[in-house]
Formats: sequence, C-alpha cells, structure tokens
Amino acid sequence: MKIIKKFLKSIYSFFAKIIDRLIVVPISKLILFINKKYDKPSKRFENWLSKSNTLLFISLIIAIFTFIVIDQKIVTFSESSAEVLDVHQVKVLYDEDNYVVEGIPEDVDITLIGNKADLYIAKQSPTNEVVIDLWGLKPGTHKVDIKYDQLSSGIKYSINPSVATVVIYEKVSATKTLSIDLLNQDSLDQRYIIDEMKASTDSVVIKGASYKVDKVAAVKALVDVKTLPKFELGEKITVNATLRAYDEAGNVVDVEISPANVTVDLVISSPSKEVPIQVVPTGNVIYNMGISNFIINNNEKTNVTIYGPTETLATIEYIPVYVNVEGLSEDTQFKVDLEKPAGVKYLSINNVTVDVKLSNDIGYTEIDDVVINADNLGKNYVAVVAFDSVPVKLKGVNDIINDISKEDIYVYIDLKGLGVGTHEVDIKVRGNDPRVEYLPSTLKMDVEIREK
Repeated sequence: MKIIKKFLKSIYSFFAKIIDRLIVVPISKLILFINKKYDKPSKRFENWLSKSNTLLFISLIIAIFTFIVIDQKIVTFSESSAEVLDVHQVKVLYDEDNYVVEGIPEDVDITLIGNKADLYIAKQSPTNEVVIDLWGLKPGTHKVDIKYDQLSSGIKYSINPSVATVVIYEKVSATKTLSIDLLNQDSLDQRYIIDEMKASTDSVVIKGASYKVDKVAAVKALVDVKTLPKFELGEKITVNATLRAYDEAGNVVDVEISPANVTVDLVISSPSKEVPIQVVPTGNVIYNMGISNFIINNNEKTNVTIYGPTETLATIEYIPVYVNVEGLSEDTQFKVDLEKPAGVKYLSINNVTVDVKLSNDIGYTEIDDVVINADNLGKNYVAVVAFDSVPVKLKGVNDIINDISKEDIYVYIDLKGLGVGTHEVDIKVRGNDPRVEYLPSTLKMDVEIREK
C-alpha cells in the first residue's frame, strides 16, 4: 500500500512540476509584467493576486480548458468517416505479347470507410492500385472483379464499378508501308518548300485485334512544321515524327505500331523563277478604236518572282493579268490583283497598275490557211475534220497587225470528253499579241471521232 501511495505521489509531483513550469510560471510572469505597466495598480487587484491560491486556480482553469480542447481533437480524429478518393487508373494484368483487351474502364471511384487517422494514411500510401487480373483467361468475353490493393486492415472500401465486362482478343500483326504527312504547313514561310523527306524506316508493323488491323488503310509519320528546329536552306534537318494509323475514311485506328517512333530527314529550299506579267484583255474595245499598248506599273514590261516546287515553276512562262476592256473608248487605268497559278506558293508582288492605251489608227486584215489543231483528243481516237485550215481575221492598230504572221496565230477545236461519233464544235483562235482581236472566218465545224 505504501508503495502505491509513493508511486501516486511521484506521479502527482511529476505532473505538478510540469504544470508549474509550463503554465504557472509563464502566467505569473505575464501578470507581473501587466502589473508593472500601470503606475498606480489597484490595491484590491494586488491583494487578490497576492493570495496563495489565485495563481493555482487560474492555472487549473487553463489546464482544464487545454485538456478539453486536446481531448476533443483526439475524439474527432478517431471518429469513423468516409471519403471518396480521386479517380484512379486501372492496372490490367495480362499477357500483353499475345492478347489485346477491350472494355477496361478508364477510371473508377473508390470510397474508403474508417477512422480519419487510417484514412489519412491510406491516402498517402503510394502502393495502392486498382487492379484487374486477367492471367489465365482465354480469348472471349469475361466478367471480372475490380480489386483495390488496400494495405490497411482498418479500412473498408467499395469500388464503382466493381465488375468489368472485358473482351480478350488474340493479337495479330501486319506490315504496312509508312508515308509522311506534314501538319501546319501554313506556318512555314510561303517562299519555302519541303522538297525532300525521308523516314528512318519505310515500313512498320501494326499489332492489335484482327478486326482493327484489317481496318488500317495507311500508317503515317506526322511531322508538325510548327516544331521544326532552326534550319539553313538546302541543309538536311532531322525531326521526330508521331505515328498514326488511319482507315479509308481518315479516322484514327487504335492499334500498336512498331517501332513506336521514327525520325524524318527534311530538306527545306526556296525555288524561284522570274517570269513576265502578261496582260490578257477580255472583251473588245469600241468598234472604231484599238489597243495600242499596255503599260504595267509605268513600265512596258514588268516581271514577277514566283516561288513553288521546281516542277511547277518549269510549266509557267508568264503570269496572266485579266483586264475587262469591253466597250472601252479612251485610255483607262486598272488596278488588278495577281492570282497565283496552281502550285505556286508565293508572288513577289500582289497587284499591278495597268494603263490601257487606245488608238483610232485601226485596220483590218486576213491571214489565210491557218492550220486547225485538235486539242484534248483521247489517246484511242482519231479525228476526221471537214477542213483542216481556216482564214483568220485580224483587227487592231495598223502598226501592230502588219507585223502579225501565220506563225503568231493558233487555231484549235477542243475535243475534251468527246467520244466516237460526229460532233459540231466551236473553232477557237488565240494569238501571241493580246492587243489584236482575232476572229476565225468560220465559227463552227463538224468533226467525226473514230476509234484507232
């Protein structure tokens, strides 16, 4: 009994010292500090403070208050609660080399139930995973449980959804030719072209469920022009390309592509060519006037630099500028926008000013026996015409038409789309000098088309 009393006395003494050191002494110092701040402290207040039990009661009240607060926190922390974790990705265990799995939910909701202390620990644990185990299952449709790897035994949990219906396919493969596709080409300077492209491999292997592999019509290496590194014209640069598989409609097909990444070598150049601007009048000026000259940007001849693929530039001899002169009776100035021919990416100038000069010194002449050409005749046909030449009438300023010869005129019939049989077609004519009006003496003719 004495030992127990001695033990209790020592415990009481221990806690009393702690209370004295942590509570009584600091409070006493605080009160003395307040007391010194006042010049004439109240006698009653001073007598009250001088009593032996005053500080003890104050300390006791504070200790009780502190105990209640701490106890309340402990109770709260130990209460049972529920919490929904953030969305978790699902980990699937299966033979990835031989099978493909569909129907796996992208994420699940996990509700944890337990005391707050265990919930806090469970949320911080990096090892917890949501798992679907498919080892040992054969191709087909299966209902499988979704499991949560929860290490804490004090936690209960529920998963939504808790069951997944999955389809397992055998993985098949096929080899596809790889092509290169450019994205965001408009972000490249219009004067530049990418005229050489070569991928690090010409073919790739696609893998997946047979019904998806059969859908793949093309596999492309996508090069984003916006992400090109700094380059020098004519020098090779190497970029990484993203691979995508597409069906015939251009939709992406989700299959595995091997290799997953390729590099593409590019050469960027700036082919250009300087060609003249040629005015092409449409319509006819007033009957007693003729066009004597075209002045472009105050020059009789103006050139433009065109940019584009080399093969496109090779086919272009001039840039036409169309000016409507129908019924024109006096000198007139036109401001005309230039149109880029098909395949041309950039023009050094975008518009021109055209001065149309007229003259009343006009004349008429006729050039005989200009050969008629059959244009756009199919390769398997021959054309039989009623006559193979025609006179052409010319109207224009005398000094100009006097220099026109038969070689400066081209007469033709357009047989595009015509098949076997007899057809009435228009006779058309054009000349090398756009200031002259050309008119065939016969406007139509019959032509018979036969098979070779």
